[in-house]
Amino acid sequence: MSLARRVLLGSNSDCSPRRYRLLVPPLLFVVSFAAYGLGVFAHAGGVVFLAFDAAALGVFVTAGLAYRGAGVALAWLSVYGALLGSNADHYLLGLPGRPLAERVAALLGLDGLVFVGVEALALGTLAWVAGTVGRLAVDRVRAA
Repeated sequence: MSLARRVLLGSNSDCSPRRYRLLVPPLLFVVSFAAYGLGVFAHAGGVVFLAFDAAALGVFVTAGLAYRGAGVALAWLSVYGALLGSNADHYLLGLPGRPLAERVAALLGLDGLVFVGVEALALGTLAWVAGTVGRLAVDRVRAA
C-alpha cells in the first residue's frame, strides 16, 4: 500500500473493519445535534464562527481514530459531522419563526457548508496528526 493511500485512508493494523469506521461521521452529527438540542452543549452567544463543543467532540474522537490507525480523510469527515450537527441545531431548532423549508435551505447553503469544511480540514488534520504522533510514540516506547 502506498504512503499516500495509507495517510488518506489509514492502515488496518488493528483489524477493525473500515466499514464500521464510516459510521463515525454520521454518529458524530447525531450526537452533536442531540447534545445542542438537549442543552448539554451550548453556543457561546453572539456571532459564533466555531462551535467549541462540537469541535472538541470531533477533535477528541478523531484523535482516537487516528491513534487506532484511521486515515486523515476519516478525520476530516468526522470533524465535519460534529460541526454540521451544531449547524443543524442552529438552523433547524434555533430559528423557530421561519418556515421549515427556509431553515433547511439555510442549513444546506453552499457558503456555510464550505466554511464548516474549511474548519473541518484544519481541525481534522491537527487531530489526526496528534493521534498519529501519539500512536507512534506509544509504539516506540513499547519497542524499547
